[in-house]
Amino acid sequence: MIYFIFLVAAAATIFLSIKISNYVDVIDKKSTLKAAILGVLLGGATSLPEVTTSVTSIVIDNPDIAVGNVMGSNLFNLMILAVMDAIFRKERIFNHATNENLYTMGLFMLLSLTVVVAIIFPMPPAFFGVGWESIAMVAMYIAGIKLISKANTDHSQRKAETGQEESYGAYKNITLKRAVIGFILSAILILAAGSALTISADKIAVITGLGSSFVGTFLVAASTSLPEAVSVLVAVKLRNYPLAIGSILGSNLFNLMILVGTDVLYWKQAILQAVNNTHAITTLSAMALGLVAIYPIIRVQVKNTLTYIMPSVLIMIAYFVSSYLIYIYS
Repeated sequence: MIYFIFLVAAAATIFLSIKISNYVDVIDKKSTLKAAILGVLLGGATSLPEVTTSVTSIVIDNPDIAVGNVMGSNLFNLMILAVMDAIFRKERIFNHATNENLYTMGLFMLLSLTVVVAIIFPMPPAFFGVGWESIAMVAMYIAGIKLISKANTDHSQRKAETGQEESYGAYKNITLKRAVIGFILSAILILAAGSALTISADKIAVITGLGSSFVGTFLVAASTSLPEAVSVLVAVKLRNYPLAIGSILGSNLFNLMILVGTDVLYWKQAILQAVNNTHAITTLSAMALGLVAIYPIIRVQVKNTLTYIMPSVLIMIAYFVSSYLIYIYS
């Protein structure tokens, strides 16, 4: 029964997250909101499953699932980008990367390094159980976002280039008001689905003996990251390749801020001091995949298909190797 609940909750989470992304797409096309605001809205929308699962993990006093969900999602997201790049290799997704994508990846690496240091080298909390690393991550995030915003292209120009203003697809009959209401209702429903997902995953960890670290890193993380896979696929279909890359990297940044939020909610101690050291392996693995992903972003454009997809193939191999290591040590 618990497995059935998990599957239903996972399916509901994916469905609602896709609906939310579609509503944000309508709001994008039919409103005058700026790109930065819409980026935050979409990043928060696709990351709502991570928010609900992490918060619920704190409520049931299982910080390993909370941290594993976030860091596992970051690892899984980078693998999604590599898989999509390999599938659509003729489109040369990484050849269309922008400075904004590169800066976002750099910020992701910096924040992830802070997480690793905090897990390996315990520090006393700053106040009320909140770690100094969380305060540092918020400061770095704010400074990084300001830098990234300077590299952001004009939103109206991007719309014109991708033809978004002329094509509403299956959602052309949805009004702006209906999209806003649909977004809010879907967000409320996903709270329940995300909570059920986490509680059932906690029970599965006990029943199977796999451990909360492994279950949080893969079972829950993979389920909550599927909406990001859909968003990348949609962006590629729209031929908006910088958005495809940016949606993954932006989601990873938002996930790290979710981690900060769980630290605030976890009153017992700094959350990174309360979890298994296995999460350091997960985070280091995500950083390794990130380093490999930087190469095709900054390299000179290549025409040979085999040469082009080698970094993505390497990312996929590294993902499965790191999965095996995490399974062994969790």
